[in-house]
Amino acid sequence: MKKSVFIFSALFTLFVSINGFAQKIVTKTGTIKFQASVPSYEEVAAENKSVSAILEQSTGDFAALALIKGFRFKTALMEEHFNENYMESEKYSKATFKGKIEGFDISKLTNTAKNFVVKGDLTIHGKTKNIITTVKALKTANGIVLEGTFDVKPEDFAIEIPKIVSNKIADKIKISYNFTLK
Repeated sequence: MKKSVFIFSALFTLFVSINGFAQKIVTKTGTIKFQASVPSYEEVAAENKSVSAILEQSTGDFAALALIKGFRFKTALMEEHFNENYMESEKYSKATFKGKIEGFDISKLTNTAKNFVVKGDLTIHGKTKNIITTVKALKTANGIVLEGTFDVKPEDFAIEIPKIVSNKIADKIKISYNFTLK
């Protein structure tokens, strides 16, 4: 755990120093969920409630980091298979996103969600893919909320699904995220 905290702190320090964040807002308690279930089979879903994210308010630059071992499943065996067989979390310990929320203007946010386009690089399992999706942003008493969904394919990130279980796991994995940044 200490190693993970150190790695995260070092990555954030590096990211902040490289990008010169002056008006940053952050969270260490963001949530990412994924759903890979198919009908008639056991649910394949997990949630990570300790995702870190940072947003530069003046530019819309955005980054997020999730430790793979932070994803929790309903069953311990599924979690074990996810970490050891599919994600190889000892070798690929984190997933990251680094990009930009286009046209982001914090002064125009209200308590009604506003849609923005977010573009950037998602790195999972050592592979990077460009992602373009919509993010909903709104202002609350607790901070700025960013939320949205997008789909990924395991093969885009060199995640091999054994043929014996391939019909039990969706071809497209639905990712949803929610960050309250302060």
